[in-house]
Amino acid sequence: MRRTAQAAILGLVVAGTSGWSLLHKDITLEINGAQSHIDTFASNVDQVLAGAGIEVAPEDLVAPALGSQITDGATIVVRSAAPFEVVIDGQVETVFTSAQTVDELLASLGPRGENALVSSSRSARVDSAAEPLHVSTEKTARVAVDGNVIEGHTSAMTVGEMLTAWDVFLDENDTSSIPLSSPTIDGMVVMIARHTTSSGTETTTLPFKTVEVENDSLYKGTKRTVTHGKAGSRVVTYQSIMVDGKEVDREVLTEVVVSEPVDEVIHIGTKPVPKAPEVKPGSNRALGKEMAAARGWGDDQFQCLNNLWTRESNWNHTAANSSSGAYGIPQALPGSKMGSVASDWRTNPATQITWGLNYIKGRYSTPCGAWNFFQNRGWY
Repeated sequence: MRRTAQAAILGLVVAGTSGWSLLHKDITLEINGAQSHIDTFASNVDQVLAGAGIEVAPEDLVAPALGSQITDGATIVVRSAAPFEVVIDGQVETVFTSAQTVDELLASLGPRGENALVSSSRSARVDSAAEPLHVSTEKTARVAVDGNVIEGHTSAMTVGEMLTAWDVFLDENDTSSIPLSSPTIDGMVVMIARHTTSSGTETTTLPFKTVEVENDSLYKGTKRTVTHGKAGSRVVTYQSIMVDGKEVDREVLTEVVVSEPVDEVIHIGTKPVPKAPEVKPGSNRALGKEMAAARGWGDDQFQCLNNLWTRESNWNHTAANSSSGAYGIPQALPGSKMGSVASDWRTNPATQITWGLNYIKGRYSTPCGAWNFFQNRGWY
């Protein structure tokens, strides 16, 4: 019985020792690259770290993850997150990350890091860059060019890089509504204007000048055109600057005068008009003076009118030129022209004077103008 009891006690000791040894683990801890070994009876990662006095933040990397079961010989890696400046779409941001490589950093950005472009190799260490890391996330953009609108997704960092990726190339004079060096922005619209040049010629008119010269042989209030003005011409060769087919500017290359303009010369009368003669009341001459005054022609103009119609008919309303057929006070040729005023043109002095004054106004402006013409030509 004594031997049986001793054997039972020995069995309990051996069983306890075996169970104790099964709970014991040799764990490797790698904390920010530094390794150490610990003996532990913990069953999961949290217990191991707590037993080692290691606290982790939510941004820190722990592998296996917190709560995971561990076995003897396991390795637990802890990588502490640190602030890191990165330029994302042109804006400087500080992110807390435990990433060691650029690729890991992009993964930590979540959806923003998908399909993004970076300014360095994805395998490069984030702490080895001499300059801030530039990240360009994927965006939507539109480009209006050559009458079409191109819409798509891009991760290009600049407008110029996006245009190149979309096979939109600019010539030397073409312009972009957004500078090519500008960072891309989600939803941006870029308008490309095609600049071209074309040459041509056109004929332009050179206007003539009007020159007035005083003439003391003409009565005051009269004018005579001595030389009729004539416009000149000029041929201009130019180069047009076109934007999307529309002219926006023009540069003159050459100008050639084909013909010089000719000045119009007008003589202005300065000769004093003699005092109007006395007229007999009730006479044709008195009626003519009254009707001329009603048109705004004073004594100076009536003097010219009296000189003219005295020479033509001596104010006789029945005067007829047998050789030419001219008739009446104004010596209308033929006399039937005065029928445009009234049918009594043969016998009514007022009808004849009305027609005569209309004729003078339309052709010579004033009686003195008609009288000057008559003096040079012998007719009017």
